[in-house]
Order: sequence, then C-alpha cells, then structure tokens
Amino acid sequence: MACSNRFVADTKYKNMKIAMLAPVAWRTPPRKYGPWEQVTSNITEGLIKKGLDITLFATADSVTTGKLSHICPKAWEEDKSLDPKVQECMHISFLMEQAHKFDIIHNNFDFLPLTYSRLIKTPMITTIHGFSSPKIIQVYKRFNDINHYVSISHADRSNELSYIANVYNGIDPDNFTLNENHGSYLLYFGRIHHDKGTYEAIEIALKAGMKLIIAGFIQDENYFKQKVEPFIDDEQIVYAGNVGPKLRDKLLREAYALLHPINFNEPFGLSVAESMFCGTPVIAFNRGSMPELIEGEKTGFLVNNTQEAVDVLPNIKTIDRAYCRKQAESKFSIDKMAEGYYDVYKKILSK
Repeated sequence: MACSNRFVADTKYKNMKIAMLAPVAWRTPPRKYGPWEQVTSNITEGLIKKGLDITLFATADSVTTGKLSHICPKAWEEDKSLDPKVQECMHISFLMEQAHKFDIIHNNFDFLPLTYSRLIKTPMITTIHGFSSPKIIQVYKRFNDINHYVSISHADRSNELSYIANVYNGIDPDNFTLNENHGSYLLYFGRIHHDKGTYEAIEIALKAGMKLIIAGFIQDENYFKQKVEPFIDDEQIVYAGNVGPKLRDKLLREAYALLHPINFNEPFGLSVAESMFCGTPVIAFNRGSMPELIEGEKTGFLVNNTQEAVDVLPNIKTIDRAYCRKQAESKFSIDKMAEGYYDVYKKILSK
C-alpha cells in the first residue's frame, strides 16, 4: 500500500508515457514458454496497476490491460512462416519511428534496439535479461554512455558495463498457490537443455529412488533424445510437456522440491522464484544468481553436484513452506519490481 501511495504522490512523474518493448519470439505474455516475454508482461502490468501510461509493443495477439501497439501479426516461434530477422527489424523500427511520443523507452529486447539510441532523443533503459554470448557485450559497451542498463541479478553484471540499478524479476503472486504440505515427487521445470541440467535432475531422482516430473520446452532436440528420452518410463521419470500457467501452478505446489541443477551461471531463474511462491523449496547448483534467490536451509539448498543434492533431500521436510512464500513475496513480487523500475524512470527523467 505504501508503494501505491508513493506513486500517487509523485504526480510529476505519474503522467510519464512509457513505451515497453517486448521480444517477438513468443506472445506477450507467453501461452507457455517465453521467459523474457513473461517478465515484460509482468513489468507492464505492474506499472499499469500503479497508474502509469504504458504502451506495450509486442505481437498483435498479445494481451495487456494497457495500450497495445504492434506490427508483427504473430510470434515467429509460433508461426514458422515468419522470418525471425524480418519480424525483429520491423518490430524494433516500428517503435523507434514513434520514439518522440514517449518519455522513456523500456527495452526488453536485448542489444539490437541499442543501435537506434543515438538516432532518437527519447532516453532508453535496457533490462539485460542475460548475455547470450560474450560477443554481444561490445554492443552494450558502445552505447553505455547514452543508455541506462538494469541487471536482473548482481551475479549477471559485466564489469565492462555501468548500470543504473539492479531490479529482480517480479512475479504475480495471484498466479501461484501456497501449499504448506510437502508432495511426494521431485520436479524439473525449465527448458530442456544441457545448460538447465535436465539430465542431472534425472540422475538425482534415480539416485534418490524418487519420482521426477519434467516439464518444459524442448530447446535442444538432440539433447532430449540422447540424455532425457531414454529415461522416460511414465512411472519414475515422467515428461509432462511444455505446460501452461494452470498446470505449472499445480506441478510446482504439489512437488516435494524443485530441482534446478544448472550447468551455467543463470542470470535469474523464474521457476526458482515461482516455486517459492508455491511454498516449494528448491535444490539448486550453487552458480550464477542462485545465492541471491535461495536462502540456504530456509527456502532451499545450494549444492555443488548431484550427490550433494541427493544428500540434502531428507532435509527438505525441515523447511517451512509458508516462509518460502513470504520471502518470495518480499523479494520477487510484481509490486517490488514495479517500484524498482519506477525509481529508475524517475532517476532518468530528473536529469
């Protein structure tokens, strides 16, 4: 409530017009997979609830309570007749041609929109959702002097860049149901890829003799066929597919624990925060942002390998699931995120 009142009090900034640029690989918000699109939607809706004037630039079938502006009919991942590069160029330029209509452009589309930033007068902030490759950092460096970068975790910052703020991703608590009782199965929720550790999750479940449900978008077909599919027996190891919001909530809240044995330094990890909103503890490899998301022995366990993960499984029962939810609400709610970005907007415009 205090956050909402502060927005009302700041009438000087409350009337600012924000252009929110979403990716166009998936619809915003995504029907199933699409983490960047989901976060963009959460930022948009969180700020709209605070009374800000937000125009979401996304695919034509996207959904928002604010204004929707579009040139791309559908997401290129959902309509394979569309050329990704063509759609991206059309989409970004469509916004940039209207830059003068807005007080701030909030870029959630990685580095490509930065190339317009010296050609427009509207200030731009870019939420860096992760670096797909070290090679793209040179683009961020080139435009760092006139752009405002926001990290989504302190662990994902490049020492070659300067940042205006760190704002953790925010989640709508109404989309996740607290379950204070421990379930009986382990859950892996994420894209099926070596980076995310799908095989390691299977290894943990087999060593522990526990059921594992795998849910997620198959990003690497060869990895799935070689490292995942051979273990699926629909009894101990189950693949539930690329699931939508309702089944996601059910799977997360009814799980004994979420397994997150990542093989890369993950920038954030939405499923980790979502799991805690359901009260379900997380066992994650101690890499990337995981120490910022998980409070050791309070909301989950940070481990270094699959055997350590197996060893801490009995300790999951000692974790207070209501506390997991409370911590998630305090750190990773939409309201918390909206407040963070609102402060960034004010800081930019006050200059």
